[in-house]
Amino acid sequence: MCRRWCAGRLCQPCLARHAPPVERCLQCALRLAPGAARCTACALRRDAPLQHAVAAVDYGFPWDGLITGLKFHHRLDLVHAFARLLHETVQRAGLPQPALVLPVPLAAQRLRERGYNQSWELGRRVARRLGIAAHPSVLVRIKDTAHQLGLDEAERQRNLKGAFMVEPRLAPRLQGLRVALVDDVMTSGATAEEAARTLRKAGAEQVQLWVLARTAPAAGG
Repeated sequence: MCRRWCAGRLCQPCLARHAPPVERCLQCALRLAPGAARCTACALRRDAPLQHAVAAVDYGFPWDGLITGLKFHHRLDLVHAFARLLHETVQRAGLPQPALVLPVPLAAQRLRERGYNQSWELGRRVARRLGIAAHPSVLVRIKDTAHQLGLDEAERQRNLKGAFMVEPRLAPRLQGLRVALVDDVMTSGATAEEAARTLRKAGAEQVQLWVLARTAPAAGG
């Protein structure tokens, strides 16, 4: 960010400036005023498929450019620094530790085009730091959905309906487990919630979400 030399890809002064710990809703990871546990919308929900969500940073400068570099320009040199930041965020949140870490999957065509799933690259490194099992293929994306930008909540849910499935041969691994889903960015939460519904229908007891960056409501709903 500052273009200075440092031991890692992100230096401590830049992290202190651009990634300070903030209060976030325990369920959707939006910023909160100090002392609050959940935002108003989450406090009123009774059927949320995600039990908890954490985010390391807000999606904006300088993180938007760095994450775009990772996703679309093969900036895999950033993964270790991002994983360390997400690992520290998960530890600070003090959530119940899951037994299995899974990435939010890409559709097969997008995975072929990109060559890697950035969520898996993040998730497996965080899992290793925590000593938790991780698997890239328990959850599968079977429908390449249209872009979510500009859709309201109901349209997002319809767009994602049936987008995921659990690999039948691996479904027994989910039974009664607490699972963590990992993604790079959370916008509305519709994708993560549909993935969580799929996992819970397949036998997962609880699902939490770990994301690197969370958009503000005005940026994505």
